[in-house]
Amino acid sequence: MSRRIDHSDPDSLVKFLQPIVSQFGCDLEESDVTPIGKKRLLRVLIDRDGGINLDDVAEVTRAISKALDTDEVMGNTAYTLEVSSPGVDRPLTLPRHWRRNVTRLVEVTLVAGGKVSGRITSVTDEGAELDVKGRPRTIAYADITKAKIQIEFNRPAGNDEPAADGTEEN
Repeated sequence: MSRRIDHSDPDSLVKFLQPIVSQFGCDLEESDVTPIGKKRLLRVLIDRDGGINLDDVAEVTRAISKALDTDEVMGNTAYTLEVSSPGVDRPLTLPRHWRRNVTRLVEVTLVAGGKVSGRITSVTDEGAELDVKGRPRTIAYADITKAKIQIEFNRPAGNDEPAADGTEEN
């Protein structure tokens, strides 16, 4: 008797989705299934170095949808698939999140207490260097309880490279 695997539990869902997302050079940042009435919402967040655009999201969405239909992972209950990027308001929790945001302004809450705001200048696997009011400060990830990118409407000169979606910041 064959048993269907329920991939709606977090670990199993990640194991199912990871290879699909990886084939497009993307990282699976998050996935979850949320009940909404009689349906479910499968939310998948993807990203990669250099960012993603709408074409990337569309390709990954098609691949995930096809795999879900073929494997019948979601069972007979109706679901909606939503694939997107995490956005700039997501917390920086992994070295790759920091690396993807070099030159951006970040606010860091420290384990020892207090907050530090600065521009990310470089990143290693152990920590990040920030420019804090013109002075370099290295902060180990282990010393951080929370870190978020700060939205800047007027970024300093020299930071007006085209974004992944082709727009420019002025």
